[in-house]
Amino acid sequence: MKYAIIIRYEFDPSWLRLTRDERGRREEAFQKDIVGPGVDKMSVRHFDAEAFSAAFSDFLLVETEDLQAYYYFIERLRDSDFVAQGWVRIKDISIGIQDGYKEYEHDLA
Repeated sequence: MKYAIIIRYEFDPSWLRLTRDERGRREEAFQKDIVGPGVDKMSVRHFDAEAFSAAFSDFLLVETEDLQAYYYFIERLRDSDFVAQGWVRIKDISIGIQDGYKEYEHDLA
């Protein structure tokens, strides 16, 4: 089964106080150290939402068939400076199964 996970979060003003160059270096580290180890088992895409929502500023769309890979991704994120320095606060996580009802109907047959 393929899972889609939406992680809604907001950046703290302390993140915005970093220079754009420093934020760029941190983004590169995020891609390499947090996303990188699971890149063969999941995709992670970033969306900027602050112009469209007051509840969160950004969200990640994670797609995977391996929930363990996703779980390890979250552990790496929690261990990172993004969370430890308070730059990012996760607001909400939603998960769904792509065409889950079709899997169910197939298994019933």
